[in-house]
Amino acid sequence: METPAPGRTHSVVLVLLSLAVLHTSKAQKVQNDIDIYSLTVDSKVSSRFAHTVITSRVVNKADAVREATFQMELPKKAFITNFSMVIDGVTYPGNIKEKAAAQEQYSAAMARGESAGLVTATGRKTEQFQVSVSVAPAAKVTFELVYEELLARHLGVYELLLKVRPQQLVKHLQMDIHIFEPEGISFLETESTFMTNELAEALTTSQNKTKAHVRFKPTLSQQQKSPEKQDTVLDGNFIVRYDVDRPVSGGSIQIENGYFVHYFAPDSLSTMPKNVIFVIDKSGSMMGRKIKQTQEALIKILDDLSPHDQFNLISFSAEATKWKPLLVPASTENVNEAKSYATGIRAQGGTNINDAMLMAVQLLEKANREELLPAGSITLIILLTDGDPTAGETDPLKIQENVRKAVNGQHSLFCLGFGFDVSYAFLEKMALENGGLARRIYEDSDSALQLQDFYQEVANPLMMSVAFEYPSNAVESVTQDAFRVFFKGSELVVAGKLRDHSPDVLSAQVRGQLHGENITFVMESHVAEQEEMFRGPKYIFHSFMERLWAYLTIQQLLEQMVSALDAEKQALEARALSLSLSYSFVTPLTSMVITKPEGQEQSQVAEKPVEDGPMGFGQSMDRASWKTGGGLKLLNSPPRLGVPGRFLAPPPPFYRTTSRLVLPELTLRPGGASYDMDFRIKGTTLTAPPFAPIQAPSVILPLPGQSVDQLCVDFRRPQELVNLLSDPDQGVEVTGHYETAKACFSWIEVTFENPQLQVHASPEHVVITRNRRNSAYKWKETLYSVMPGLKVTMDKAGLLLLSRPDRVTIGLLFWDGPGKGLRLLLQDTDRFSSHVSGTLGQFYQDVLWGPLDTADDRKRTLKVQGRDYSATRELKLDYQESPPGKEISCWSVEL
Repeated sequence: METPAPGRTHSVVLVLLSLAVLHTSKAQKVQNDIDIYSLTVDSKVSSRFAHTVITSRVVNKADAVREATFQMELPKKAFITNFSMVIDGVTYPGNIKEKAAAQEQYSAAMARGESAGLVTATGRKTEQFQVSVSVAPAAKVTFELVYEELLARHLGVYELLLKVRPQQLVKHLQMDIHIFEPEGISFLETESTFMTNELAEALTTSQNKTKAHVRFKPTLSQQQKSPEKQDTVLDGNFIVRYDVDRPVSGGSIQIENGYFVHYFAPDSLSTMPKNVIFVIDKSGSMMGRKIKQTQEALIKILDDLSPHDQFNLISFSAEATKWKPLLVPASTENVNEAKSYATGIRAQGGTNINDAMLMAVQLLEKANREELLPAGSITLIILLTDGDPTAGETDPLKIQENVRKAVNGQHSLFCLGFGFDVSYAFLEKMALENGGLARRIYEDSDSALQLQDFYQEVANPLMMSVAFEYPSNAVESVTQDAFRVFFKGSELVVAGKLRDHSPDVLSAQVRGQLHGENITFVMESHVAEQEEMFRGPKYIFHSFMERLWAYLTIQQLLEQMVSALDAEKQALEARALSLSLSYSFVTPLTSMVITKPEGQEQSQVAEKPVEDGPMGFGQSMDRASWKTGGGLKLLNSPPRLGVPGRFLAPPPPFYRTTSRLVLPELTLRPGGASYDMDFRIKGTTLTAPPFAPIQAPSVILPLPGQSVDQLCVDFRRPQELVNLLSDPDQGVEVTGHYETAKACFSWIEVTFENPQLQVHASPEHVVITRNRRNSAYKWKETLYSVMPGLKVTMDKAGLLLLSRPDRVTIGLLFWDGPGKGLRLLLQDTDRFSSHVSGTLGQFYQDVLWGPLDTADDRKRTLKVQGRDYSATRELKLDYQESPPGKEISCWSVEL
């Protein structure tokens, strides 16, 4: 194929982009003809089971037929239970059928060239539901989508995720989240990626011991990006997180309408010691960013090992290599040595998963035979790979068989698939067959955090061999009631039906092993009291517990099918299908057939995507474009001045000679990071000094009670880890890593005592860690999070503010103007206590300004805690303003 010339390539790209803009503008006009005049989201969470109803009402304002599209993202773990359209008073429902029965309609729609696949995977946690219908002029359509899910507890919290993306201003927009937890709500927080200070006024939260209500009802003006624009700011996630109070027994049995659910998550148990083997893929496909992120995550994971743990590392490509011949204790010396080993891992060669896995099992078996495993400890194998096997044994079925026989039910295997080149189904089956689970690690800037978060989920085993027991005359149709391991921060859930003549009191025992000893939890629940508690409230979804039982049963049956043999698999599938149809769940075994008015497409079919298959029916994106986003990038755009890699030079200065103002002749020569300027005055050639742009300082400090406005601080002496400020009375500490060679911070970290939370800012992103749970946010990604005692916000300019009532507000910013890098901001500094300390904190103690220097009134001395600092009046850029910033005059100090 002929390769186009560079100039020609740029032309084609620009034309494509221009066409895209024209197309978007035209599409926007047509879309505006369809007016969404009402959009409501009503989510009722009853004892962790969420029932969400989304209703959208639209009208066609055009004088011609227009197509209305209903598009909504929902959590991957959710099951759609109903969808309907009301057009001209006629309801067109979605009917859930066995997938085979819907196949004929699906095939016919595809043959007509229609998009029959309505549900597609769109991200890490969501799927997208979409349906379109033709609407006559002035006609109205009501769309209603219903889905349900059981909120799982991860690292100590339940999370309800709602996507908000109306794509236009909506006259009546309202979200209501009702939560009812009989045990009591221990904490509640909300987070949004689109919230602004104006929008925050539309958010209200009310809470008592067992109930919470979150309402978001913005006006039209609050939804607007600006008064001049009709675009909406609503585009992103709205998240509610909470946890519940735990009884001494560690569990709670709840009963409603003849069904029960038993939640078990004791929080008073001590962590069991573990023996863990990390099996790391270092094949050629891991080269570059993947291996670097794996090393970064592994180093932090090793730091989290307990001194009571034992561990080893296996790296593999075409061959497998173990770090040590035996498991070693997680002592400081061993951990540091392992971190050095991890840093030295280099990616090259093939992928021999079989030998690496068998080597890991052999290490554990040898330690067991030689009685080197601590009594009552647990054994884990954690595999990370990014590709299919290419060396040694390459048959996936044979590898799964070899690993299953070797493990023999003695160890738990967790498989992490890095990216989309790996067969997730292969890893999932291997993990489920060996008492663990699989997780996909998405290729992104936060991949290392994803690895760390997964490890945190399994880092603290609390019980082994957990079994739930109920009187046989009281219950039937119980879901999974035996679990290999219970981990801290999670929750074990068992549901079932009460028999017709069950006792008035339902009792239960939970047995397990803790540090090699047997332990039993006993609890009971009064049937009549429980039934009455759930019968009264209007804000819960009634008869939810039966649907919870069906949801949980189907999810577990689908999971069991992954590792079941053919005969058993058919029986499991038949039961899961029967429940899916009985309770109207769109699962991988069923499809929803959506009927439309006569004269339009006869039907469309919605099916649930699976993790390792296509992202949904009707998908056209290939795997490569899915991984990269499928977008266009314009690289090496020509510089505006014609000099490669240079910024536009500043305008030449005016020079005054005698009484005339002469504009010099200007010649530009590249001169390092700026330009030299030659100019000619009266026949004489002069050279001006290189242009040095005004820089933003490392830190700008407002000083309370001083006549000067602000103090600009720069670091000049070699420094690495810097204790910037610490105030024990405020319960806050700020540290940073300063790279003198680059004259910038490589990271800044803020740690709060209450709430216990850490914010780590780097040039790549911001990471907020709470309860061992990491959340990563890219700079300039809008964020609004409210939790007890702390509000975290970030605006489109990338300013992150951490504010607490009656406390100093701390800001972080990645400044991309002159002097690019991380910046720290402080507000309300008069609230610092007398105990504040640190490199910056010292300036909030007794500060004395000396008189102006008689020889140079731009200089004066600053005395801080007995030390003298030379301060110079200089022009600096205020990074608190959007780039390029605003020039300010401040006293500048170098540390």
